[in-house]
This record gives sequence, C-alpha cells and structure tokens, in this order.
Amino acid sequence: MTTGGIELGILAYPLLAGVLVVLTHVPLGQEVLARGIIFMDIAVAQIAGLGVIAADVLGLEAHGWGVQVCAGGAALLGSLALNWTERRWPEIQEALIGVFYVLASSAAILLLAAHPQGGDHLKDLLVGQIIWVLPREVLGHGLLYAALLVAWFGFRRRLGRPGFYVIFALAVTASVQLVGVFLVFGTLIVPALATRGWSGGRRLWISYGLGVLAYGLGLLISGWTDLPTGAVIVWTLAVLGVGLAYALPGRGARQTPTG
Repeated sequence: MTTGGIELGILAYPLLAGVLVVLTHVPLGQEVLARGIIFMDIAVAQIAGLGVIAADVLGLEAHGWGVQVCAGGAALLGSLALNWTERRWPEIQEALIGVFYVLASSAAILLLAAHPQGGDHLKDLLVGQIIWVLPREVLGHGLLYAALLVAWFGFRRRLGRPGFYVIFALAVTASVQLVGVFLVFGTLIVPALATRGWSGGRRLWISYGLGVLAYGLGLLISGWTDLPTGAVIVWTLAVLGVGLAYALPGRGARQTPTG
C-alpha cells in the first residue's frame, strides 16, 4: 500500500523511531519547562551536533563509535557547563544558554565552511533524515532510551541536578543523530507547553499521545506531499499542540523540578 510516492511499510521504522524519541523526551521536556530553562535543549542539541560535525571533519566513520564519542562528549561537556552556570549565575541562565547555542551554531558553520557539502550536512543535522532511519539504528537507540528511562523514572531524585543533565545530554546526543535538532527541540517542548495546565500521570500520558500522533500524521503528510519529513513533523507537533492547549481545560498544579 502506498501514500503519495512512499510505501506505507517504509514508514514503520521512522514511526517507531519517533515513538522512542517521544517516550524519552516528553518527561525530560516537562522537567526543562519546570526548571525554566526552555532553550537548554536546543543548545545541548546544537552542541551535540557540533560534535557530529567535528567527527565528520576529522574523517571518522559516519555512525561509528568515534562519532558517538565526539557527539556524546560534546553534549556532556555542554550540559555539565550549563549545570555549573545554573548554580553560579541562576538569574542569567537563559541568557547564557542562548550564548552557548549561538557559539555552537557558529562553530558548526566555521567547521563546514570549507566542506564541499557543508550546506547539506548542516541541513541534515537540523532537519534530520528520520524517513531513512535503519532497523539497526532503531534497535541501538531503543536500548539506550530504555536505560535512560529506567534511570529517569527510577532514580532521578537520587541523581539530582547533575544526573538530570547527564541523562539529558545522552538522550539529546542520540536523538540529534536520529531525527535532527529541530525535532529534538519540538518533541521536548511542544508537548510540555501544550499540557502545562495539567500535572502528574495524566499530563504525561496526554503528552505522549500528542507526540505519537504528531509523528504519525507528520510522516503521512510528508509522504503525501513529498515535503521534508522532519520539518513537516515539527509543524504537525505545533499545530496539534496549539489545538490541544485550547481544547483541554487548565487543571492541576504547576509542575516543580525534581532535582
């Protein structure tokens, strides 16, 4: 069966990848919103992307362990630096996060300036290539996400703020390579914003439903229209998020940080 010019079977692994990203990033996004550090996610995502670009410039094999070390190391260092600035200068944390994002973005552009396909690399990093995700990538990321979810739901109070930053860095590092910077940011923030008037388990499950529905519809719309999949899913998330925010009555207490 086809939709537009795409076989529906091809969408199975991209949808599964999207579900994995939603399951992992929705609770982290709610925590980011509760802490009032909304742009930390896109900053760390861009820093992780900078690590991927650096690995590519160094000639390391795409999706190899060297790339993972560069991306994960960059994201972890960025997250730990933001953890330190949050403790040292909490009143200007959002501004510092913005500076980190601009510096990482500028460094990526500088590294790609002499690359013959620099523009394509930057586009892939930002918008992602979720439609071409491979089964082995879904399996590998699924195992990592499962471990991070166990750590988050089982031990986050013991891990505290540093633990949150480490879990966040590892999740974002994996997801940037799977779905791109824009989808990482959208998945983290849009469901959290759309359900901010709710609390507890109901909020989490409504957010999960929103995210999964957005990925599914976005993939179908992209197949029908032949438009870039990542960008379509981001817009689908935003439209559904606005609709949900207006449809649901505001209930529940404001969520507070756990670390």
